[in-house]
Parts: sequence; structure tokens; C-alpha cells
Amino acid sequence: MTSIQGFGLGLRTEHYAAFEAGVDAALRPDWLEIISENYLVPGGPPLAHLARIRADYPLVMHGVSLSVAGPEPLDLAYLRDLKALADRLQPGWVSDHLCWSADAHSQLHDLLPVPLTRAALDHVGSRIAQVQDVLGQPLVLENVSSYVRFAADEMTEWDFIAQLLQATGARLLLDVNNVYVSGRNHGFDPLDYLNALPADRIAQIHLAGHEDRGDIVIDTHDHPVRPEVWALYVYAIQRFGRVPTMIERDDRLPPLAELLDELAIARRLAA
Repeated sequence: MTSIQGFGLGLRTEHYAAFEAGVDAALRPDWLEIISENYLVPGGPPLAHLARIRADYPLVMHGVSLSVAGPEPLDLAYLRDLKALADRLQPGWVSDHLCWSADAHSQLHDLLPVPLTRAALDHVGSRIAQVQDVLGQPLVLENVSSYVRFAADEMTEWDFIAQLLQATGARLLLDVNNVYVSGRNHGFDPLDYLNALPADRIAQIHLAGHEDRGDIVIDTHDHPVRPEVWALYVYAIQRFGRVPTMIERDDRLPPLAELLDELAIARRLAA
């Protein structure tokens, strides 16, 4: 595993050329996060670009289709492919989302929330153990944004996460924007969420933009980070220390230079 520190960006195909051409040393990210599924292929342009970029940047792997909380058995073929890619790239860690995203019929291409119950805690915990057995390392899980709650919920999301991390040895990819989004949608104080998390289990921080519609906030990843999320990030850094942090943008991608300027804001705030 590669040691990861400092500030990173999500690697997107639109920025391959800019990274391969070279980034100004004063602005360059310290590491890059890849979407794992984009590189679970036997060959071709994605892996060729990744090989060139990897020569200059440490990597972490971030997946979107594990469905660790899902009702169906884990996809062992997918896990073996994920393990093979991790063995090849030696990333700082392998992460995915604390959610479910597949049923018996299809991959749903959405990050759906987990019922906050003791039964779900046991279910997800046993599946995390399976994943960690295959990968041979702790899994890093990201908190997702949510827009509905379950009538069966027995605890808060932050209590669920804290218990899950304690029981499994997994670590947390803390998406500060998602904490803000869910707090607005469900009426809780984001500081209560951050204060309840175990400080020694935070592996990484995501920062992203959202769309504020007034009565609902949507996690869109197509805007710059908003001031209220920057303020929450400052609090997170005060509580958890200088956790490796990245800007995540998935749509309406600006030129790389704009994202590097945004990453510079995170550096200044953390300092």
C-alpha cells in the first residue's frame, strides 16, 4: 500500500491530457483518486493513460458498485477483479460507499441509503468482513447523501457508522458535503454528526458541490464547493487533523486549472 498524505483530485478522462503534459509544481495534487470500475479491463486506452499518470502520482481506488449493504450475495468475481487491480496499483486504500446499489435483477446506478437498524448493522458488518477477507486490507466506506428516512430506523446515521467501524475495523471516507446535504434534508446539526465519529477511523475526506433548491438539497458533484461546506471542512480538520482531502467533481467538469485553484483553498484552510 502507498502512503497517502495531503490533497488530491479525482482523476477524470477529460483531464488525462493535462496530467500527462505536466502540472505546475506549486499547484499539483499530492495524489489522485480513480474510479475503480473504469480500470477493471484487460487493456486498452484507460489503463495506458493510468500507467503514465501513475508514474507521477500516488493513487487511491474508489468504487461505485460494491453494494455492501445490498440484499443479494456479494459479487465475488467483481471482488477478485478489484483485488487484482489493487495488487497491480498498490493504492493507499480501496473505498466504496456505505449503501446498496443492486438487486436481483440489475445494477441500479444509484447510491441508496441503509436502514439504520441493528439487523442492518449485522448484515453490513458481515459483508464488510467478506470484502476485507478478499482484499486483504481494511475497507474504506463513504457516507452517502440521503433524501428519505426509514420508518424502521433505530439510531442516528452517525451512531450506525461509529458502531460499524468499531465492529469491523473498516475506516471512513468522510464526505463533508454529504453530511451537510443530509443535515439540511433531515434537519440535524452536521456538527453532531462529526462529533460522534471516531477520530482515529477517518481515512479520507471528500469535498464537493451541491444544488440547493431550498426545500431540498441535492448532491450533484457539478458545482464548486459551497461556503457552508468549506466552513464544515474547517471544523472537520480541527476535530480530525489533516486527513487526506480531495475535491470531487463528476459533471460540468471545468478545466483542470479551476479544480487546482479550488484544491488550493482546501490547502489554505487546512493550514
